[in-house]
Amino acid sequence: MKKVIKGIIWSITAFFVVFVGGGYILPNEVNVQRQATISAPPDKVYALVANYRRFQEWSPWAELDPATTYRFEGPEAGVGQKMSWASNNPNVGTGSQTITEATENSHLGVDLDLGQMGKATSYWDLKPGTGGTVATWGFKMKLDGVLDRWMGLLMDRFVGPDYEKGLLRVKAVAEKAATSG
Repeated sequence: MKKVIKGIIWSITAFFVVFVGGGYILPNEVNVQRQATISAPPDKVYALVANYRRFQEWSPWAELDPATTYRFEGPEAGVGQKMSWASNNPNVGTGSQTITEATENSHLGVDLDLGQMGKATSYWDLKPGTGGTVATWGFKMKLDGVLDRWMGLLMDRFVGPDYEKGLLRVKAVAEKAATSG
């Protein structure tokens, strides 16, 4: 019996050492990005993603809770534009995003405040390419604690599908705008 208890204690200790030690050798930042080629010029894509008042046209989260409330502050588009949202749906939550960098038709930098989930940044890079615009949508987040670093291993699985869905929606809306004038 004594050997069993000793074995359990050693197993728990080894697990704890691996968990904590492993956490410190994992990356302290996560970067998730997705890319799509959109058959529309960069100005059509930029007009869509740089104006939060058009967010619901392409957002992968808009349909999760139609009762989500949105508030807009700052200019119509570009640096300083801020969108805040509030939802009782835990997949949408409460937070805000503010455009902090804007290079017309090519780049957006965004500060995200995801409430209890923490702070992060997002970005859009748009480059002219064969057949339209190569759009890259990315997400970066610092991972401070050991548990955060372990969770970072799953972030691509959590965020990636939403970004893919959002890019498909941006593609559909921008391509429709490009063909209609």
